[in-house]
Amino acid sequence: MLHYTAMRSAAAALDRLCDPAFEVSSHWLVGRDGRLWSLVDEERRAWHAGAGQWGGRGDVNSRSVGIEIDNDGQAPFSAPAMATLERLLGQVMRRHGIPPEGVIAHSDLAPLRKSDPGPRFDWRRLARLGLAVWPDTAVQEAGTAPDAARFLALAARFGWPVEAGLGPVLTALRLRFRPRASGPLAAADMAIAADLARRFPVDRGSAPA
Repeated sequence: MLHYTAMRSAAAALDRLCDPAFEVSSHWLVGRDGRLWSLVDEERRAWHAGAGQWGGRGDVNSRSVGIEIDNDGQAPFSAPAMATLERLLGQVMRRHGIPPEGVIAHSDLAPLRKSDPGPRFDWRRLARLGLAVWPDTAVQEAGTAPDAARFLALAARFGWPVEAGLGPVLTALRLRFRPRASGPLAAADMAIAADLARRFPVDRGSAPA
């Protein structure tokens, strides 16, 4: 699971993640200069996900690897940070047998309260390397008529917690796949959800990264 730190520096994030008083932790921290810190063994539970669910299952902290990326949530992600993240993700995925669709955003499991790693994060870049998924462009362009009930059904098949309702789930989808989009549910959103549901239906026994 990918996060941004939303703090002024990696040092500040490191202090926060290592302070028991804040009750937050992560397995890994990636600095914007490309440095990498291992904070919690991957076999142990880290407190990075919080309340939420993915693929119909809660307690995501117990079945995920949390990666914090040094970024304030507004600026582009640095090239050194992305290069380190790509190497790390490949290793984590191999160690745990995680498929590309198992790499998710914090906003995916908690769309009512989280937006990280946010609209500046380059999910398409990860997908080109087989480290995440991206919807089929041709299917996007074809589109389908907006239908809220069908959209939520398709979103649930990919893994999103649709109990949050149309607005939060739509926002979560757009943060990853249409970061410049706004307004009501559109044909492009429907097509993305349909393609993701068709190609990457969630295995409710698998673990996200």
